[in-house]
This record gives sequence, C-alpha cells and structure tokens, in this order.
Amino acid sequence: MGRRSGPFLLDDQYGGQTRCLLAFHGLSLIPFEGIETSMTDTPPDRLSLNPRSRYYDADLIQRGIGVRFKDQERTNVVEYCLSEGWIKVAAGKSLDRKGNPLTLTLKGPVEVWFEDAEKPQE
Repeated sequence: MGRRSGPFLLDDQYGGQTRCLLAFHGLSLIPFEGIETSMTDTPPDRLSLNPRSRYYDADLIQRGIGVRFKDQERTNVVEYCLSEGWIKVAAGKSLDRKGNPLTLTLKGPVEVWFEDAEKPQE
C-alpha cells in the first residue's frame, strides 16, 4: 500500500460515541466536528462490490442498492459512479489472469437508491 498524502478521516469509538478524526500522515489525530458519520438515505457518489477497492463499503452493500441505467433497472452492476455517469458490469463469465471478472464500462445516465427505501419515481 502506498503512503497517503494530505489529511484523511478516521472513525473512532470514544466513550460510547463515534467521533470523526482528522489525521495527517505522521501527526497525531485531531477531533473534527465538521463531518457527520451517520447513515443517510442518499447513496454514495461511487460504490464498488470489489472488497479490494477503496470505494467498497460492506454496510451499504448489505443494505441493498438499486441501479437504473438508461431507464432500465440493472442487477449485474459491479461498480457505479453518479458524478461521472458510468457503471461497470461483468462481461459474462470471463476472468482475467488474476481471477477477477472482466468488466465493461458503460456511460450514460445513472440513478441509484437504497433497496430498503422507496424506489425513485419513473
């Protein structure tokens, strides 16, 4: 793993409460009150099913995410990005030399929602 440059956020259990900490590489942790860590009904801008990805979040995946791409509901999405307007889907049963599924990147309008919440209006 490479070294991180600049600040990054950590969650810390302190006295039964979760607080957000702002940390710099090589410096001590500083409490940071500006970011709320509670779960919202807005899905993240980017999410991946690959556990090795930095956009992987097991809690959100467990909650269930629905994806609509070009007005068609998709169930084979491996990764998505709302702001850039793309999804990645598995290309059949093909695997690369490391055993990971091959993916295709498709560009277009993307809508996401939590499965336990209400679906967006059509």
